[in-house]
Amino acid sequence: MLSRTADNLFWISRYVERAEYLARILDATQRLSALPLAYVGTGNEWESAVLTAGCGAAFFKVYDEANEENVTDFLAFSAVNASSIRNCFEMARSNARAVRTALTVEMWDAINGCWLELKRYGNGATSREEFSRFLRWVQECSLRFDGSAYRSMLRNDAYWFSRLGVYVERADNTARILDVKYHLLLPENERIGGPLDYFQWAAILRSVSALTSYHWVYRESLKPWLVADLLILREEMPRSLASCYEAIVRNLDAIAGAYGRQGPAQRHARGIRSRLQNSRMDGIFQRGLHEFIGEFISENNRLGGYVTEQFLV
Repeated sequence: MLSRTADNLFWISRYVERAEYLARILDATQRLSALPLAYVGTGNEWESAVLTAGCGAAFFKVYDEANEENVTDFLAFSAVNASSIRNCFEMARSNARAVRTALTVEMWDAINGCWLELKRYGNGATSREEFSRFLRWVQECSLRFDGSAYRSMLRNDAYWFSRLGVYVERADNTARILDVKYHLLLPENERIGGPLDYFQWAAILRSVSALTSYHWVYRESLKPWLVADLLILREEMPRSLASCYEAIVRNLDAIAGAYGRQGPAQRHARGIRSRLQNSRMDGIFQRGLHEFIGEFISENNRLGGYVTEQFLV
């Protein structure tokens, strides 16, 4: 396979996954902002949405205030934000068009259909209700594309590069959600385990489709260390860091087997998976969750660089 084709497949999946992640963050923020002040506290949940998306610096170059109107426009529809939902779908479709013959008919129909339907939203939604429908539509588009890839692609290098993009992006997204929750959403004078903490954690779990899973696994009320355990160390949770790296290693090994050689990407991914497998939540909290996640995000970005150097250039 040409490195250019592998690069396009890798980034199609990353852009679609990122669009879904932004939709989930905006949906969770909208839920929090609709709660009474007694439950949501005095923090700015819209600013936390921008920071969770990793767009804080870019946002404040354009806007002076992080409010609902500015944040929803910037993260969903803005042309100047390279990571907005609109631009993610634009770039995914552009990459898909460049490698049309490497995609199945179902995958092309899914991404091209989303791109065409996106145009009916014009410059944005006209009401909260329409914006909520837009966010659900974005998530449905992602599920449609992901499902078409999983159910229709031949299990070869095209499939493995596509899935690799999904899991590298998903790991980054889950880590950022956890980090922002611990350090930005909860005010300093609010006790952990209070009503504010409960509703924020419930919103975060909903944003990664994990609220029901949490109760199935732990069968008790929401506790921050158990939420962190679910989203970091539990391999049975599809969006956890451990699950993502199990899938990353599996797909990188499949690529290595197909091409008959290993490299820094495989070794680096195995190292991260090993550290996750050998970690325990009490040790992570003793060391500092923020420090653990910050290091993980850096290592995950480094893996993206290794994949690019080894396969995509």
